[in-house]
Amino acid sequence: MEAVTHGMMNLTVFVLAIYVGYHVVWTVTPALHTPLMAVTNAISAIVIVGAMMAAALTHSPFGKLMGVLAVALAAVNVFGGFLVTRRMLEMFQKKDKRGA
Repeated sequence: MEAVTHGMMNLTVFVLAIYVGYHVVWTVTPALHTPLMAVTNAISAIVIVGAMMAAALTHSPFGKLMGVLAVALAAVNVFGGFLVTRRMLEMFQKKDKRGA
């Protein structure tokens, strides 16, 4: 019975995270996109730590697999977020007029 309660608690946190994430991302104005990407990268790093802790505390092989999958997806999100943020910041840099 305890495993069912623990699983429902994890599912509830997951659904709430999706709901909050959806509203945070889709209500942001385009001017705030780059700062939001930086914050999203920080949140994804926290997700990686949480997923590692959840995978370590899980007793079932399926739970460990889902924890590893969460770590992998969050790591891809962090890496992609840094690439997008870097590219967006490069767009705001002054061009070299000498013609390199």
